[in-house]
Amino acid sequence: MRIRVFSDADRLAEAAAGEIAAWIRLEIPVPSIGLAGGTTPRGAYERLRSHRLPWRRVQAWLTDERAVPPGHIASNTGMVRRTLFDHVPATFHPVPWSENAAEAAAAYETDLAGFLPRAARGLQPGLVVLGLGEDGHTASLFPGTSALEETRRGFVANWVPQLDAWRLTATLPLLTSARRAVFLATGRHKASIVAEVLSGDSDLPAARVSRESRDAVWLLDREAASRLDT
Repeated sequence: MRIRVFSDADRLAEAAAGEIAAWIRLEIPVPSIGLAGGTTPRGAYERLRSHRLPWRRVQAWLTDERAVPPGHIASNTGMVRRTLFDHVPATFHPVPWSENAAEAAAAYETDLAGFLPRAARGLQPGLVVLGLGEDGHTASLFPGTSALEETRRGFVANWVPQLDAWRLTATLPLLTSARRAVFLATGRHKASIVAEVLSGDSDLPAARVSRESRDAVWLLDREAASRLDT
């Protein structure tokens, strides 16, 4: 695991864009990137579109989505389209919209199987970008939810009681199979959970993904890293 700390959120967004760009340049012929929603990733995507990259080779997908139509203000699909894929000629695979969240998740898993390589453990993503919630969730793997118990499926519908809502999410087996996982966290309000997740003995979803990942990279601004032991 690597931890990089930056002076502010803008510098972190630039570094995150650089991490994604470097991955795309190196992963020939078919780079795959799994993208997160949220404010911090959005800044990285806005900067990423200015990089000159072999975009037509890129296969991009979402690590999670809200169970809302693509035009909804809360849609991750809408956000990543507006900030990145309306500007670059990559192939973007949105999570399909359906009022039946389980059907949508199953359809998306079939879509992922069409372009992600298969390894001994199942599908193997390339790089995945992940955020961190103040409760320790990542993607839409929330503490105490049923998706955390999934051992075979790569993408599932997850009922989140604390939000009273369905989410669609990559599972622990899929995320931990990725060749690299890049976590982004900014702000003093994330400092306590960053310290807990990176303590080494946490069982929160983000800690499990980080600990079990093949190559975990944490990009933090100074405030989010303020409670880490140095």
